[in-house]
Amino acid sequence: MESTEKNNLHPRNSHRSRYDFELLVQTNPKLQQFVQKVKDTDKLTIDFDNPKAVKSLNKSLLMEYYKVENWDVPEGFLCPPIPGRADYIHYIADLIQGSKKEIPKGSFVKGLDIGVGANCIYPLIGASFYDWDFVATDTNLKALKNCSTILQHNPALGEKISLQQQLNSRFIFKDIIEPEDKFHFTMCNPPFHQSADEAKRATTRKLNNLGLQKDALDKTPNFGGISDELWCDGGEIKFITQMIFESAKYQQQVMWFTTLVSKNEHLKSLMKVLQKIEPVEIKVIEMKQGQKTSRILAWTFMTESRMNNGRFDEQKEDKSSDF
Repeated sequence: MESTEKNNLHPRNSHRSRYDFELLVQTNPKLQQFVQKVKDTDKLTIDFDNPKAVKSLNKSLLMEYYKVENWDVPEGFLCPPIPGRADYIHYIADLIQGSKKEIPKGSFVKGLDIGVGANCIYPLIGASFYDWDFVATDTNLKALKNCSTILQHNPALGEKISLQQQLNSRFIFKDIIEPEDKFHFTMCNPPFHQSADEAKRATTRKLNNLGLQKDALDKTPNFGGISDELWCDGGEIKFITQMIFESAKYQQQVMWFTTLVSKNEHLKSLMKVLQKIEPVEIKVIEMKQGQKTSRILAWTFMTESRMNNGRFDEQKEDKSSDF
């Protein structure tokens, strides 16, 4: 499978061009074992159906473009595609820029990643590319411990990323956003299946479409994922609905709430839920990678003038949290 031009990615995405495998092999020589020539050409590629090859490619991309060393994920956890994850970060940058002349960069920008998983991808990219600070949460302690290991290998980024376990899976922001906290944005790649069986059927279909055997399901981490990552009771509609209702309680502490929505048909019901909490603005941002389309649902309780002024409610006495 040959990598093609990805002109549908965000203009600031570092991965719009074909992968430069010669450069990536120089960065990470261990990638060499997976690199091969495209049939009847001199172009280089990898077998994108091979989870080990994809993980090695991810390591190489993170090393070359984001200066992340010794990145790894345990078997069974999601191994995400870097270009699509970077796109989410860049579109968030557009959101918080608004009508300002420049994208806000630096540690004064703070993001909250809900469900960071074991890969820590969003905080790593955001901290490296924009110098933002992150709080990264998850219910899974093993996932957070792996994130901690990654950050120990990358102390400069580790200083910018704080890990926190959500001890009550019924909640999303509760017990995470404290009264003194202020965030420019929240982000989330929610579990989108309604049950373990549905998640397994979807993964089996994906493997079959790739020509892989069903018995590869349990030993193919690139297309796997633990339960926290893939499914929850009620699927993504219920999860995002909970997120929307909780967000109303923190409208003075977050500039933009955002989440990925995997299925376009879910937007209609989610819009109805959003209307109940009466945000100032709602945005739906489409992202495309190859033939796959996903979307970011974003909402805010703040007026544009308040964002541009760079301040929260003037009645607040906390001057240290100015945007």
